Amino acid sequence: MIEPHAPAPPGPPPPWAGPARLPVQPSTGRFLVLACVFVCAACGLVYELELVALASYLIGDSVTQASVVLSVMVFAMGIGSLAAKRLRWRAAAAFGAIEATLALVGGCSAMALYAVFAWTGDWGGLWASGPRWLLVAFSLTIGLLIGAEVPLLMELIQRIRRQDAGGAVADLFAADYVGALVGGLAFPFLLLPLLGQLTGALITGAVNAVAGGALVLGLFRRDLTRRTRWLLLIANLAVLGLLAAAAVLVDDFEQAARHAVYGHDVRVALQTGTQEIVLTGGTDGRPLALFLDGRLRVGGDELRYHEALVHPVMNGPHARVLILGGGDGLAAREVLRHAGVRRVDVVELDAGVVRLARHDPALAKLNRHAYDDPRVRVTTADAFRWLRTAPTSTYDVVISDLPDPGITASTKLYSQEFYGLARRALAPGGRLVVHAGPFATRPRVFWTVAATLRAAGLHTTPYRVGGRHSGFAAGPDRTADASRAVRDWGFVLAAARTTPPLGLDPHAPRPRTLAPASLAADGRAAAATRIPGLLASTLVHPRY
Repeated sequence: MIEPHAPAPPGPPPPWAGPARLPVQPSTGRFLVLACVFVCAACGLVYELELVALASYLIGDSVTQASVVLSVMVFAMGIGSLAAKRLRWRAAAAFGAIEATLALVGGCSAMALYAVFAWTGDWGGLWASGPRWLLVAFSLTIGLLIGAEVPLLMELIQRIRRQDAGGAVADLFAADYVGALVGGLAFPFLLLPLLGQLTGALITGAVNAVAGGALVLGLFRRDLTRRTRWLLLIANLAVLGLLAAAAVLVDDFEQAARHAVYGHDVRVALQTGTQEIVLTGGTDGRPLALFLDGRLRVGGDELRYHEALVHPVMNGPHARVLILGGGDGLAAREVLRHAGVRRVDVVELDAGVVRLARHDPALAKLNRHAYDDPRVRVTTADAFRWLRTAPTSTYDVVISDLPDPGITASTKLYSQEFYGLARRALAPGGRLVVHAGPFATRPRVFWTVAATLRAAGLHTTPYRVGGRHSGFAAGPDRTADASRAVRDWGFVLAAARTTPPLGLDPHAPRPRTLAPASLAADGRAAAATRIPGLLASTLVHPRY
């Protein structure tokens, strides 16, 4: 609510702060300024959220990226506010120039960040951190420009009609905060699902440019010199032209960037409500690869991973099996190789992955059409929420085939509370296996998973399997691994009553990549590297 005007405090205004020559009534002018504040605040918050979302998607570890963006941007806003004091004598021209610059920088930030990630992400060396440095640069620049807005708008609104500083600040901040609310809600519910990150940022930049340019060139044009009016008009038209051209080319740009990241063999690329799914190869003898949010989930070495994940935990009763994650159907494929399996429940968050595993010919062939087996039943749900209402003492085997624990969205799925729920779902004598991330490169994370399982009342047997030849990082960071070094996988086998033995079911078909002797050696090698004294990870205190 706009407060009634109060008399100006004693003292003459500065020489540049005389009454503005407006083409409308002062009350209408104040309303237009506050409307511009509303729009600019909405655009500013969209830029902020877009940087957080894109950085989390491209770089990983959303808590860190969000903290970097927010802290740098808030710091820069303070610096921008201080710097804007020197521009008050030409507030209208300065505000117009700042809005044009902010529209260009904020609108193009998503494309620039994506381009650096796509074309320099696998160069290694200093270039490997290019997206992170660019994220900081954009956060700093956008923060400086946003911070300079309010002092200049304060000057403009005071030139329309003088009032006490407290009332003017209250009016501006009310419009600013309401605009931020609208922008914050529009980003996840409108811009992101309908337009995507790149087009959404470009449209936001165009709206920002139109709002700033219209206010200055329309309402305060009499305060500008002829030359300044033409310069601002040309600058705004140039910004709008660049944003429009980028919007027209955004599909071609995204395709080229995707090829730079995944190669030129992309067959399927879709964005679900949960993640980006990219499928490459799988035809004409080309190797199949499945990427979820840019992280390789299925590659040429998937057989070794899934056999190591499934077969040791199936050494014992296994009539009823629960798979948490594993929407690609490959863990279910290995489960169904064992005789005596009566039911397999798959709980997968993203229905799009399951649809692809059912209907894509190459992926369905790889999982041996596991979803066509009547024993397999799929539930689309968050694994944590599903376990809270799952029947107790039901499953002989629980397989946790979930993303890396270092990914922020997955942290709760590696918590003590989560494993407590999984333990409750185990039948007497049941066993649980957990994919605990890469073993050699992140041993502390691996042993934290083991400590968390023990804190949930489970006895653990750790093991590792080597042989991963992935060009993409195995952990939470999306940056490509330029060294192409051989990696491994870490697993933890657990049971409620006794320490589960590490072995293979003698009555099951022999795995192609595992042997009892090598599995036992891998278990001894893992146990020898145990890091003592690690604390369990919980929902309120994640430790990954």
